[in-house]
Amino acid sequence: MIKIIKVLYKPVGMLVSVLGGVLAGVIFKRVWRIAAREDEAPRATDAQRSWPEVLVAAALQGAIFALVKAAVDRGAATGTRKLTGVWPGDEGQPPGLEA
Repeated sequence: MIKIIKVLYKPVGMLVSVLGGVLAGVIFKRVWRIAAREDEAPRATDAQRSWPEVLVAAALQGAIFALVKAAVDRGAATGTRKLTGVWPGDEGQPPGLEA
């Protein structure tokens, strides 16, 4: 039964990750509008933007994406454990939940 739950979790986990990426993009755009007071973040190929502008935008976007992805993935795994009693990851149960 545990293997079945883990196999079924794979497509759900992928969908959750995609939705997390979309959410991260929305959050980044809002944060950028507030922080930089601009509608769009600079693109790496925009000749009118400086290196620092481009790199700060990329670092902020990467940090937001990583934070949202970790939170969404961990939330999905925790929800799966609460619903099924099985931790879906390959690393077994989290500390304190070993059988």
